Amino acid sequence: MPASDPSVLVSTAWLADHISAPDVRVVDASYYLPGEGLDPRAEFELQRIPGAVFFDIDEIADTSSPLPHMLPAPEKFSSRVRKLGLGDGVRIVVYDQRGIFSAPRVWWSFHLFGHEDVAVLDGGLPKWMAEGRKVEDGPGRAVERNFTARMDTTMVRDKAQMLANLKTGREQVVDARSRGRFEGRDPEPRPELRGGHIPGSLNLPFTDLMEMESQTMKPRAEIAACLAAAGIDPRRPVTTTCGSGITAAVLALGLHMTGHRGVAVYDGSWCDWGAGEDTPVETGA
Repeated sequence: MPASDPSVLVSTAWLADHISAPDVRVVDASYYLPGEGLDPRAEFELQRIPGAVFFDIDEIADTSSPLPHMLPAPEKFSSRVRKLGLGDGVRIVVYDQRGIFSAPRVWWSFHLFGHEDVAVLDGGLPKWMAEGRKVEDGPGRAVERNFTARMDTTMVRDKAQMLANLKTGREQVVDARSRGRFEGRDPEPRPELRGGHIPGSLNLPFTDLMEMESQTMKPRAEIAACLAAAGIDPRRPVTTTCGSGITAAVLALGLHMTGHRGVAVYDGSWCDWGAGEDTPVETGA
């Protein structure tokens, strides 16, 4: 998959060439883990790619849920993104302040709600700035635009579906967390959660799909090799999971890049599965 393919992943050079196009919209979808002490909106207002608007992952969400940043109802998603000037007939490019971390979550969300003309900026804001490209400050502005939400429920899983899959084994479950967290050796960022993983799941840390120095995605062939090494069968459906549904979308992006279309994300992820005693947990490799 070429890096300039705007259906999946675009390069900083591609965005620089197209940023002034009337149908291109740029979105900062940054998110920081609990305890990091950073406010992604404040960071956005300090420096952002020109013309970008801020997608608040924690607010454009089901805020009535005790779980973090769960998907909102289609009506809320439509209302919020409309006000950001994101809607029908525009090409959306999503980036984040780390490189590639939370931007794929918003890429996946737009796909789930029926907007397929969306791509992730490879390398995000760090690569953009390292190349000396222009940035702006301030909150950003948008002209409201119509958005028609068409939710594809095949792209998301909940706890009941994950429990049912334990019995059927129909879908491969792939966990994007680090090996230490997956095996239960390292503590979770949220101390109330148990350690370990969903029984029978595979582990593929999302960072394995990335060139860490540049914070860009690896080439398609290398991603395919990582998927194979993790034991993922490309002929079978996959559900990705992580800590709270953020980096699971990095795996979904990598699978999409290699041509795999039968991919869903467990929205609640480990925040949902690891919180109570009503779900079985495995530890170890």
